[in-house]
Amino acid sequence: MKMECKKETIWEKWSENPVLGGDLGVCFDLCMLKENGLFKMYFSWRSRSLIAMTTSKDGVHWAAPIECIAPRKTARGWEDDVNRPSVIKVGETYHMWYTGQYNPAPGIGTSHIFHAVSEDGIRFTRTADEPVLSPVEPWEKVAVMCPCVLYDRQEQFFRMWYSGGEQYEPNAIGYAESRDGMHWDKKFKDPVFQADPASPWECHKVTACQVFPYRDQYWMFYIGFATEDLAQIGMARSKDGMTGWERSLHNPILSPEPGGFDADACYKPFVLKDNDRWLLWYNGRNGSCEQIGMAVFEKEDLVF
Repeated sequence: MKMECKKETIWEKWSENPVLGGDLGVCFDLCMLKENGLFKMYFSWRSRSLIAMTTSKDGVHWAAPIECIAPRKTARGWEDDVNRPSVIKVGETYHMWYTGQYNPAPGIGTSHIFHAVSEDGIRFTRTADEPVLSPVEPWEKVAVMCPCVLYDRQEQFFRMWYSGGEQYEPNAIGYAESRDGMHWDKKFKDPVFQADPASPWECHKVTACQVFPYRDQYWMFYIGFATEDLAQIGMARSKDGMTGWERSLHNPILSPEPGGFDADACYKPFVLKDNDRWLLWYNGRNGSCEQIGMAVFEKEDLVF
């Protein structure tokens, strides 16, 4: 792979970004699995208001997308749009948590988190008509969205990090736990990760994280907002994944590239280890168009 990078950065953007978008239209907020040497990307497909899945052998060249779960009309309008998935496999079952949105007019609406399951990782079936997580705490305002879920195999429960706040770009990150993936207990009344007013690049909001265990800690990749429209990607880590978050001195690790597909914002990171290196997929925005790109860290161990 040919890479282009700035000397001051650690993560190198793929030189032929974006890797997904183009004729597909707006593709954004994704999550990844790797099974049997094959990358699986679950992504939000705005032109169809649904979540789709595509596969790749190298993380760069992707097959035609397949629909996973589509919007549905309800009396409350909860799922007029569906997007922002988190997918994991537990045993022989694939679990998806995703955002259902009601957007009756610009700047007005609500977001809730729903749950679905699948035997093949492609066609998902909802486990309930009602959301599994709703905005009820004051800081969550009208929206909970962008779930990131892990399964603790030793303790046998699910852990969720989610974003809450305003409908257009939530404000902070909360935390919840569940034994069955459907009934969730918010362990804190307040966010577990908030914007740092002393950091210009993320002083406005922090959202849409990926969290995973690494080196006896929980590492978080997240979006930091300098303003409502200027977004970059950073890293943090915590011993328990809930408290004592420490931010990386390298932040932000990915920033908009003038003239690029991500000229205005870098959103929603998702990281996987690929042999002796790390791959990071994210959606970039140029004007109103969002597409998915990739960055590479060419070392076996992450640097904090």
